[in-house]
Amino acid sequence: MVHNCVIIGSGPAGYTAAIYAARANMAPVLYTGHEPGGQLMITTDVENFPGYPEGIMGPEMMEDLRKQAERFDTKVISDMVTKVDFSGPVHKIWTESGEEVHAHTIIISTGASAKWLGLESEKKFMNIGVSACAVCDGFFFRGMEVAVVGGGDSAAEEASYLAKLCPKVHLIVRRDEMRASKIMQERVIKAENIEIHWNTETNEIVGDSEGVTGVIVRNNKTEEIKEIPVKGFFVAIGHTPNTAIFNDWLDQDETGYLQVKPGTTFTNVEGVFASGDAQDKTYRQAITAAGTGCMAALDAERYLTEKGII
Repeated sequence: MVHNCVIIGSGPAGYTAAIYAARANMAPVLYTGHEPGGQLMITTDVENFPGYPEGIMGPEMMEDLRKQAERFDTKVISDMVTKVDFSGPVHKIWTESGEEVHAHTIIISTGASAKWLGLESEKKFMNIGVSACAVCDGFFFRGMEVAVVGGGDSAAEEASYLAKLCPKVHLIVRRDEMRASKIMQERVIKAENIEIHWNTETNEIVGDSEGVTGVIVRNNKTEEIKEIPVKGFFVAIGHTPNTAIFNDWLDQDETGYLQVKPGTTFTNVEGVFASGDAQDKTYRQAITAAGTGCMAALDAERYLTEKGII
């Protein structure tokens, strides 16, 4: 059997693609991967997704999206795609359970994973003070002191964003210089309420049952250890797109994000479409991921129609 549409990944992009594909009678099959629901499964309050005036818990929102996709007869399979072959007009994928699946179109929605420092305290205070997204969670720390760790554009952007909400932002930079672009560095350095801690590494995040109360840092030049009192700790050391299995087939940028034709979800392989954070290194929001999931389904539908398959 050759499916009309197979969707790899189950975040906002994947489920939205499934909803649109199913309503277009494409009978989509969606493989959830090891982390059904994606990054929103480790997010508590989601307050910036339209349609939820009181906010919603991340896992609850993803369950709603799954139910909506299944309502239109999307077949959701809890399995991981481990290998692909995009060499022919019919695309092939293999799953962890050993299944070989053929499809006319593939929609990739495998997302990206935030890079973490690897501290136990990072996990302990996840969602009660520790975050990897200032745009998502900065609102909860209005009027509080916060810390951002990182030295690249992501860290500079996060610090600049938080500086508009918080009285003071501590930017923890491991080296004596930043990797961020010149314009982003200037913006951070000029901000009166951003204090940069050079040559500084995070030893531990501390807090209590209510959340983060501070971060213990070490100067890697002087070995001085001190605690900075903060209520929020934002990790901004980058993201890793979950695209390794497509390395031999799809065009990617230098960091692994899938490249698409501007204004579309078309990859360099006919019949293969990319959506969500796997191809978006700029916005990385649930709403933008969902939007590109819609685009991918529409692009796939038009492709199938032009080929006379549906």
